[in-house]
Amino acid sequence: MPGPEIGGRLLAQGWCALSLLHDRIDAHLERALQAGHDLSVREYSALVVLTEQNEGDFGHLSMSRLAETVSLSQSATTRLVTRLEDRGLLMRYLCPTDRRGIYTNVTDEGRALFEKARVTNDRALEEAFAQAEQAPELRPLVAVIRAMQAAATA
Repeated sequence: MPGPEIGGRLLAQGWCALSLLHDRIDAHLERALQAGHDLSVREYSALVVLTEQNEGDFGHLSMSRLAETVSLSQSATTRLVTRLEDRGLLMRYLCPTDRRGIYTNVTDEGRALFEKARVTNDRALEEAFAQAEQAPELRPLVAVIRAMQAAATA
């Protein structure tokens, strides 16, 4: 078993590799989504959450829950939702059972754009992983993610 210094160094190297993988994939997705649909990765993530992970009887998600899910502050989430709302992709409304709660939902136009952007995102994600597999320091991480994907679809 490696000593604490070696173990710590290996852990730090693993963290750096994971961070590098994330940054490469994020940048690749950002370019593809911006070029194909004028969407940022965060905007696409919000559409994913709102389209696939809605909650409640009205098929909506509270702004605070959206902020948690896309890992943004409340103010950043408000700005994100405002941008998507201005484009006609989302709508905000007061909760019918709790007038203090503000909810957001995807419009039909937003769902249509999401379906197109999903194809772009999936293709770009596969491209980014294929590129990452070429880097020796990232190959083990990609292998773990691919194994998780295979297990989930088995």
